Amino acid sequence: MDARCGMLAGLLAESDRRLVLAESCTAGLVAASLGRVPGISRHLCGSLVTYREATKTSWLGIPPLVLQHHTAASEAVTKLMATGALMATPEADLAAAVTGHLGPQAPPEQDGLIYVCLAERHVTTGQISVTKLRRCRLLSRDRLPRQREATLGVLAMLLEQLEDRQ
Repeated sequence: MDARCGMLAGLLAESDRRLVLAESCTAGLVAASLGRVPGISRHLCGSLVTYREATKTSWLGIPPLVLQHHTAASEAVTKLMATGALMATPEADLAAAVTGHLGPQAPPEQDGLIYVCLAERHVTTGQISVTKLRRCRLLSRDRLPRQREATLGVLAMLLEQLEDRQ
């Protein structure tokens, strides 16, 4: 994980990008992993750990009806988490959001299912758009390995996004 974090920090520096995170199922592990890289504070604005639905609503502006209709672990909510994080963080131009069910009380069809979304703020217009969205079934069975696996998924998507933009 450290190598990926170092690579991501390097790409953020090369592209002069600033990242904000909205984390649910990872409970801040993405930010904590990146925080181990010296100098990351120049490019990591922070992480909104919105573990509960009420926090997703109050911090990220996700309407309660969207949460009721789609559930917190859904494509729709993940998109709103990423765009909401950018709206809440004017200095950031890139956001990553992750949410999902890590168990053990998840419904069987949702157990180990996560969603990761990336959003960007357009340099000249300031408009925010979703650039990548992925649904993933985690291979791990236990909670902590699932959090690590989800974190690696977020880092991989961010690396892919920044490498594509070079």
